[in-house]
Order: sequence, then C-alpha cells, then structure tokens
Amino acid sequence: MRILIAGAGATGGAFGTRLCEADRDVTFLVREARAERIRAAGLRFVAPGEDRTNQVPVLTAAELAGLKDDDRVFDLIIVAVKAPALESVIDDVRPAIGPSTLILPFLNGMAHIDRLESEFPGQVLGGLVKIVGTIRDGAVVQMTDLAVMTVGDLGGGELPADVATTLEVPGFRLQVIDSVRDALWAKWVFIAAAGVVNCLFRAPVGAIMAAGGESQVLAIVDELESVAAAAGHPVDGRGHATTVSMLTEEGSSFTSSLYRDVTAGAPSEVEHILGHLATTAAGLGVATPLLDLTLVQLRAGEIERSS
Repeated sequence: MRILIAGAGATGGAFGTRLCEADRDVTFLVREARAERIRAAGLRFVAPGEDRTNQVPVLTAAELAGLKDDDRVFDLIIVAVKAPALESVIDDVRPAIGPSTLILPFLNGMAHIDRLESEFPGQVLGGLVKIVGTIRDGAVVQMTDLAVMTVGDLGGGELPADVATTLEVPGFRLQVIDSVRDALWAKWVFIAAAGVVNCLFRAPVGAIMAAGGESQVLAIVDELESVAAAAGHPVDGRGHATTVSMLTEEGSSFTSSLYRDVTAGAPSEVEHILGHLATTAAGLGVATPLLDLTLVQLRAGEIERSS
C-alpha cells in the first residue's frame, strides 16, 4: 500500500520511521519548514538504545496538490497530528483521497472520528497508539520502549487484510481488534480524567495526593466513566484499575499532555477532548459537574490570555 502520513511529529515520526525501515512505501506530508529541514538533514529517530537518521520522502500540501492523478492518490492516509491541526489537514489530504483510500487517524478523543466520517464516509478506520515521545531539536524522540498501535474497523467488521499486513513491522506491536470504538472511548476517558485532575488542581498527581485529593480524583474518574457507560462503551475493570493507579500514585510526577500544553500556553486539545466529552454527556443526560467546572476554568483562562 502507498501510505501518506500527515505529520512527522512524535507519533507520525516514530511509527513512520519503523514503516520506512521495513521498506513500506511511505511519504510524509508536512509543513514547508519541516519539509526543508528533513530534506536537508534527514529524519532523525532516537529511542532507547537507538539513534539514527533516515532520508525519507516528504511532500508539502502544495506539492501534493500539484502531482498527477496517479501519483497524488494514496491507498492509506495516517493522520498523526493534534486536534488543532485537524481542519487544515483535512484540506491538505483531500487531493490524496480516492474512492478506495482508507484513512487511519491517531488523534485523542472521538470528535475527529465524527468529523472525518462526515467528510469521507465509509473510508475511516479506528486507531489509537500508545507511545511516549516528543520532538527535540527536530529529532523524533521515543522516550520509552512502549510502542503499540491498535487498529480496527469502526463498524466491528474485519480490517482489510492488506492494512494489517502493511502495518505489521518490527519496532512496535500491532493490535487488530473488533471493538476499536470501545478502545477509543477507554483512551478518551483516561486522557480526559488525567486532564481534569491536573488542570483542576494545577499540580502533578503526587502533589494532589499529598494534599488529600484522592477522593476527588476517584470522583472524577467515576464521573467520566459514567459517560462512557451511558454511550454504550463502558470502561472495563482493567482499564479502570489502570486509570485509578496512575492518577492516585503517591509521589508521582505524572501530568497529562493537555495540562502541559495549557500551562505552556501552547495550542491545546481542551475542546476536542474535554469540551466534546461535556457536550456528549449533556446529550446523554449525564451530569458532569467536575468536568464542567474544569472547562469553565480553562476557558476563562484562555479568554484572559487572549484579551
């Protein structure tokens, strides 16, 4: 399959590197400055015990749109950007989408699924990844050995065999599951719970525990898991235990990426993750007072910063 990866950040860069090194036909769709840097210096990938640079094909949106039809359309498009970039990416990848193109997004939450399905009905797959990574001086840095890609058909059917074959490469673990919507909901609830905990109390998990916040954290987890249950995607016992363990660990320095973005004043996924969950909960008739309180705080802070 011809693969176009929208984004060469921590997620797209790490998984894309593994696919390139397994001789998959991969091209990265990136912004002009990123394209210039990769063309000049290659795409550096750093992981535990690994450090190397690959020359990889890159395109900008303008270059993609200017290709001939046979070269422009891809078989699989992996969307590996954060939510604030989704709308521009939809416009950027549109020329690359043919009638049989499949789209595999790796964003947090569920709003992107609805958005992509409305634009490209019947062509969107479900996917999520687990990886701890960042961009450091232009290099893609995978900070731990954890690298898992989970994919599936959103309707519960079979994933096309060529997708699974193409994505099965050394360097990360591929999981193909029937209940990918359940998995997406479980990750959404965890990320939202972590975001609410850190943003509401403005501190890492260990400090919150030291301040006596365990009961409030448990209330947040229960509140958000109740939304998933009402939506028909209850979080299982293992997922619940993992969330509770991570968000109540004494001495932990854990903070969510949402909290880190907010405190750094960077573009964040507040509305994509928390705002959409609050809207979904209201539509299901589920009360979410702690989530709502956090959203008011975050939105008020954004209004204050932009004034």
